[in-house]
Amino acid sequence: MKTLSDIGAFLLDMDGTFYLGNRLIEGSLDFIEAVTRSGRDYLFLTNNSSHNADFYVKKLSRMGLEVPKSKILTSGQATAMKCSALYAGKKAFVLGNEYLIDELKEGGIPVDQENPDYVIIGYDTSLTYKSMTAVCDFVRAGLPYVATHPDFNCPTETGFAPDIGAIMAFINASTGRMPDLIIGKPHAGIVEAALSRTGEPARRLAMVGDRLYTDIETGLRHGMTSILVMSGETTPDMLRESPTVPDLVYGRLSDMIPELI
Repeated sequence: MKTLSDIGAFLLDMDGTFYLGNRLIEGSLDFIEAVTRSGRDYLFLTNNSSHNADFYVKKLSRMGLEVPKSKILTSGQATAMKCSALYAGKKAFVLGNEYLIDELKEGGIPVDQENPDYVIIGYDTSLTYKSMTAVCDFVRAGLPYVATHPDFNCPTETGFAPDIGAIMAFINASTGRMPDLIIGKPHAGIVEAALSRTGEPARRLAMVGDRLYTDIETGLRHGMTSILVMSGETTPDMLRESPTVPDLVYGRLSDMIPELI
């Protein structure tokens, strides 16, 4: 059975793991303090490409945690890293809001909404029929097609909002194509970015989160310790019935503190 003793760094999901909406989960700040005191590192990892790292730095600051931008890894950043390598110098059409476009440009991606070489789609909260028609035209024409992450729904205070998975389904219905590459959890692109950012091998990383099909699946697929916290989406019934089995389960982040010695 895996333990926390060999973990060098924690990859932390955010909503449902560190906070819920705009409310900090009790003990989360104590967990970060304990991780740092033990000589370990941490990196926040989010699939949500509708916000950039600067947004999350400010959000965490409002909750009492001051972190540098280097402690946040978004699927948008990971997409920029991967596409810079795969499509160096080529121009991307981006289906996404201003946060994603800014993050991709900051990561060295040339953006051209009229004459692109390939397509990047994200969780676009500024979506219009005009932009959906444009992306379908480019995908139908055969341009390489990359998605920042796979999530079908994004949790909100009133339930769920359609996420990028629903957008992909729309594009597929119109064009007959799904993305050639998906970057975010549980796929390899965001893991490669996390390995680069932390400098740790996968066996020394723990993926911590509240979702079985993204967070826990990420750890299991990529040789990391997978840690489920029961502070967000997953219920005891869901865990009991799931074929995805985490290595370790805790109620919330702070329940790990006694083992961080």
